[in-house]
Amino acid sequence: VASVQHNLLQNLDHANAALVAQSRLNRELSQALMSVRMVPFNTVAERLYRIVRQTAKELDKRANLDVRGGQTELDRSVLEAMIGPIEHLLRNAVVHGLEDRAARAAAGKPEIGEIQLSLAQAGNEILIEMTDDGAGLDLDRIRARAIERGQLAADAEIADADIAAIIFQPGFSTATEVTEVAGRGVGLDVVSTETANLGGRIEIDAGRGRGARFRIYLPLTLAVTQAVLVRAGSHAYAIPSTMIEQVSELKPEVIALIREAGGTDWLGNHYPWHYIGQLLGDADARPQAARRHWLMLLKGASRHIALEVDGLVGNEEIVVKNIGPQLARVVGIDGATVLSNGEIALILNPIALSGRQPANRMVQLTQTTISRDSEAEAIAATPTVMVVDDSLTVRKIAGRLLAREGYHVLTAKDGVDALEQLAEVVPDVMLVDIEMPRMDGFDLTRNVRADVRTRGVPIIMITSRIADKHRNYAMEIGVNHYLGKPYDEEELLGLIAGYVKGRAASR
Repeated sequence: VASVQHNLLQNLDHANAALVAQSRLNRELSQALMSVRMVPFNTVAERLYRIVRQTAKELDKRANLDVRGGQTELDRSVLEAMIGPIEHLLRNAVVHGLEDRAARAAAGKPEIGEIQLSLAQAGNEILIEMTDDGAGLDLDRIRARAIERGQLAADAEIADADIAAIIFQPGFSTATEVTEVAGRGVGLDVVSTETANLGGRIEIDAGRGRGARFRIYLPLTLAVTQAVLVRAGSHAYAIPSTMIEQVSELKPEVIALIREAGGTDWLGNHYPWHYIGQLLGDADARPQAARRHWLMLLKGASRHIALEVDGLVGNEEIVVKNIGPQLARVVGIDGATVLSNGEIALILNPIALSGRQPANRMVQLTQTTISRDSEAEAIAATPTVMVVDDSLTVRKIAGRLLAREGYHVLTAKDGVDALEQLAEVVPDVMLVDIEMPRMDGFDLTRNVRADVRTRGVPIIMITSRIADKHRNYAMEIGVNHYLGKPYDEEELLGLIAGYVKGRAASR
């Protein structure tokens, strides 16, 4: 036996070494394939120089474009999508940013205006920064135009940064006449829209009387990206890491205050609160009652939101797949990916999803007059079923069956794992196996029945032990129903529905 064990351990070491080598080769191959998609920004630099020269010549101005970091490589599809918005920004810098020769001379500036376009890689993002030494944004004119369009109240007190952000609103333009030189009356919302479509964001730094500074953050590539996997109900979704500013694990009383206030503040920015289930189209969706809640602070081109999710799976590098024409026009879905377990997960843009909500709609889950205890009961609307089995296959099959029927599913690999989860949430029904490591189904049942919080939870024991002595003992310790494997799915669903209905009536 010792010889066999030694040989098995030796084979295991060889297998681990082979897996490590295979992982290294896969990573090298992936990097080689990605390099094929990458092109240096300098390939379009001459086109940008020409646009600045022609625009300045038509307006009788003098301008110089300085491109720095042009050797930085971008994904070919990212560069093709952003070249138009970058041209748009450059035209606006020449037309609206740089003063004419007389004004520059009066201000003590050189006759030639300077526009600088710099690129740099920051992690898995590309930063494109455009600055000029012109007069900057005419904030008074922007404010007047916003009041004229009804986007801003005449007596509203608003910071300069918020006034500057108005230029990204759809259809907003300060042009008094449509020309072929600058934005042709379109406005900068096209820049914001294209940036958001690529999963990036744009920031603006513009004060009174000084040049403007635009920062555009773009994903390094659209083929592979880092994403955070979150759970909404029983489904997993991916959110690009570039959108995420902070992830917090909060206690029920803290998240209740954020829901009541309709949002939270962080680092000087306001984040309106949204629940992922409601953004996905279920207006009646409510967060599950739990001891801990996950809140994500997300940033977009010109908006921020606080997104509450049902669970956090973790960070993962994903391969982005096209979703086809059927879903390509659905707002808020940027693609799809295949997870390591074979499941398909949609890649979401929650900020775009929140933009579909009416602007004046503030989702309130509870009124301030409701106590915290009654609030927890109000939001627990979806019945929860816990599946406790040491077999991954059984947990997967039962979980998918119950999820299709609209249940919220929790899974545990043994009794100890189940008790740890029961400390946070009390399910409506438990499906329990007998033979499990660390703690079997009988011990788990005795622990559940001994706890005041969980003693009323119905337990359906599903096992291959069908002898009468096991059945009788299970009934003695408090099991509600005893099923043998393989079980009839319709019978199981009928039992669960009956117990859930009984639990709801007893409340």
